[in-house]
Amino acid sequence: MKMIVYSCSKEEVPLFDRFSGTFGAQLTLLQEKPTLQNACLAQGMDAVNVLSATLITPEILDIYRSCGVKLVVSRTIGVEHVDVAYANSIGITVSNVTYSPSSVADYAIMMMLMVLRCIKPMLLRYAGQDYTARGYLGRELPNQTVGIVGLGRIGETVVRHLQGFGCRILAYNRTPKEGLQGIVEQVDLDTVYRESDILSLHLAATPETHHLIDAAAIEKMKDGAVLINTARGTLVDNQALIDALERGKLAGAGLDVFDGDRLVYYRDFKNQVLPQREMALLNAMPNVLMLPHMAYYTDQAAEDMVRNSLDSAKRYFAGEENPWLVGKRL
Repeated sequence: MKMIVYSCSKEEVPLFDRFSGTFGAQLTLLQEKPTLQNACLAQGMDAVNVLSATLITPEILDIYRSCGVKLVVSRTIGVEHVDVAYANSIGITVSNVTYSPSSVADYAIMMMLMVLRCIKPMLLRYAGQDYTARGYLGRELPNQTVGIVGLGRIGETVVRHLQGFGCRILAYNRTPKEGLQGIVEQVDLDTVYRESDILSLHLAATPETHHLIDAAAIEKMKDGAVLINTARGTLVDNQALIDALERGKLAGAGLDVFDGDRLVYYRDFKNQVLPQREMALLNAMPNVLMLPHMAYYTDQAAEDMVRNSLDSAKRYFAGEENPWLVGKRL
């Protein structure tokens, strides 16, 4: 199996080197993101391996097909950056991966604690050598009701890891999740909105979840609640969130993602003006913690992403059962 790997970081190189023999892969590793200009480098490849920072458009997929590519593997959970329907229509199968759910789950809990304890303004004040305590009165997590929206692998892990904090945990999932009795109260979405002091999102980006948290949803939320989003930026309407924060409806937010981040994060914009007013407004707020979509970025998750992307390709070309295929197997 021949595979070209785009967006390969220096941390991933030894991982690809380690696992290539295990899964019988002949690899071409590139630091560059996939583009129309370098898509032709896939000539003679069986598979292409990508990340989510770049859209894999029909134009790029057409070139991959002309190069003989049969499989596009994204070493991510979400695949909204790949036009899966078009890929399938031209005979290309798409695959994703899974990785350590603790990476994102623990990061979400970290963001909850940081927002509750006013860590962002505290660090800024400390850097200016102001060591006074005013404005730093935090809230304790055991006294909060935490609402989890989405009980996939990551959402379930958040629930299990929150047990040790002693807080009340509510959760909404489209279908009830077994095995969590006595740990979490599974309720309807409006109840999660109404009773949660902290609302943490753990859903995929789909047409159904686009702007799930809009002005109407925020109005249903408890006054003074905190919103945490370590999933996908499109789940939250930026302007509705800004309005709610400005008028004090919400007390704060922890955002590892925001709607519009796809062309911002994972890029260096030093000394440039970004045409991202909503991002600038949110980032300027002392009660909003913004981080550049790094919740997944741990040693274990990186290893899982590389290993499972190669494992998925091996399974596909061997005709074996493959839990990571998205859309049609072609």
